[in-house]
Amino acid sequence: MDATYTIIIADDHPLFRNALFQSVHMAVSGANLQEADTLDALLTLLAKEPEPDLVLLDLKMPGSNGISGLIHLKNTYPDLPIVVVSASEEPSVVAQVKKHGAFGFIPKSSDMRTLVDALNKVLNGDPYFPEDLVMTNQPGSDLAEKIAALTPQQYKVLGMLSDGLLNKQIAYELNVSEATIKAHMTAIFRKLGVKNRTQAVILLNEMND
Repeated sequence: MDATYTIIIADDHPLFRNALFQSVHMAVSGANLQEADTLDALLTLLAKEPEPDLVLLDLKMPGSNGISGLIHLKNTYPDLPIVVVSASEEPSVVAQVKKHGAFGFIPKSSDMRTLVDALNKVLNGDPYFPEDLVMTNQPGSDLAEKIAALTPQQYKVLGMLSDGLLNKQIAYELNVSEATIKAHMTAIFRKLGVKNRTQAVILLNEMND
């Protein structure tokens, strides 16, 4: 891809900034690269260059306070294309950055090829969110209906999952076999549209927020 892009790399870790520099150079030719190691430094850059083609944002650099830094940036620059690059790779984090307007999410554990592929995709105008980190059902207006579709016993099992109980502990509390609990959990995952207990608990917590 040959084009002139202005890309800001906002990360406080010099080694990782260097890895991103290499990835950007592999993905695009002649990119105008700028860097910031704090949120204040990023805002100073944006005051001079308010319309970069892309900002690669670390959620945990000084001043950003996690997701709130992204929210602040999107409120100030609503059209700014931001791709979050983070070591926090939980589906809940990916769901939050997507909800608050990020154009993509690149895990810091990604190899160079994945980084280059992700950069090419977002610079072509396509969002990038790793499939294995995206919940099959994002919390939304139909979540209450999905919760309501659970039987009383399934809802009780989901509540115990949320409390951190293991299958055998739930089976003991409900005086049923572990096989019965596994069957309940399979039904819960299907009804909620999730893949595992972590995602099920995340959805329940979203509902309770």
